[in-house]
Amino acid sequence: MKISINGAAKDVTSTNLAAVLHEAGYGDARVATAVNGNFVPVGQRESCPIEAGDQVEIVAPRQGG
Repeated sequence: MKISINGAAKDVTSTNLAAVLHEAGYGDARVATAVNGNFVPVGQRESCPIEAGDQVEIVAPRQGG
């Protein structure tokens, strides 16, 4: 199915956010996530369904100052 990850169209087979992260190559990386503009905590990623057309945002922390 087609979804958007960080603004780029992607084809995925996963049906929950945790699986989408693995499929997109993030594995167990520490990232913040949102689906359709709603923050999704780590503990809810397995139960967060992903459907065609969803917009997923994945943000990795950056050091600096």
